[in-house]
Amino acid sequence: MTQIVLSTGNIVTGGPSIIRKPGTTRSNLELTNSLRSNFLAAQDDYAVKPTNSNGNGPHAHENGQLVNGNGRLSVDAWTATEDSVLYIPRIDWTAAGLQEDRAQYEITVKLFFLPSAPAVKRTEYIDEALRLVMKELQVDHIDLLIVSFPGISFEGDCEWQADKINATMGNDEEEIMTWSALESLHEQGKVGRLGIAEFGTEKLQRFISKVKVRPAVDQINTKDCCSVPPPLIKLAKSEGIELLTHGDCTDILPSGTLRELLGSGAGRRRPCRRCICAKRPPG
Repeated sequence: MTQIVLSTGNIVTGGPSIIRKPGTTRSNLELTNSLRSNFLAAQDDYAVKPTNSNGNGPHAHENGQLVNGNGRLSVDAWTATEDSVLYIPRIDWTAAGLQEDRAQYEITVKLFFLPSAPAVKRTEYIDEALRLVMKELQVDHIDLLIVSFPGISFEGDCEWQADKINATMGNDEEEIMTWSALESLHEQGKVGRLGIAEFGTEKLQRFISKVKVRPAVDQINTKDCCSVPPPLIKLAKSEGIELLTHGDCTDILPSGTLRELLGSGAGRRRPCRRCICAKRPPG
């Protein structure tokens, strides 16, 4: 089955969303708009300006691809398929890697699992995602890997309510099963520290009592409540867990987003149904 790897480039920016979901407060604005921007930039990079007098009609690209009158390339000119992986846009592996010495960087990777991705496949998704990151950065390890599980958020009228609701969210058994795969990467030296996202006081307490390698970081999105609840601060401090706030969305790829992105940004090629670390049915 073909995999799709979407790249945002080095900068993630906001702007109007291509997918609007009425009633939701968190969005995928940064991701979707940065993907779209990078798609357009890639097309411009590979485009050849028309050479005929009226600027209309097809023109041959220097690599044999066709360019229309507006200078837009065919999809195959700015994407690439390698070993059943479709890269949108194509990645120049000769220019991959860090610009400075590895010791100058603190590399953090955040991995989002989509709700429709089967938990039994997560180990495969983790390995694939980490392999790709290491290939592009040309490194043999990362410093921090944070995982965001589906069905978990930190929302409420106040921090106390958000913490209480959070305790009932997610699936403890699946999360602990997935964590064992991350522990293996940590033991192999491929990942320095492990982190989680949106774990409130009770959920975090249950989690650390059942895992071998405790999370070094817990990210909390406090956008929809007032602040981090004092019990969580106390627990994190007592267990030596770094407590961070963030602004990432919890639904990283809402249904229909991938279809819309590829429909408008990738020459309307029919998208496959599997991403590098998650799976979602069409919507």
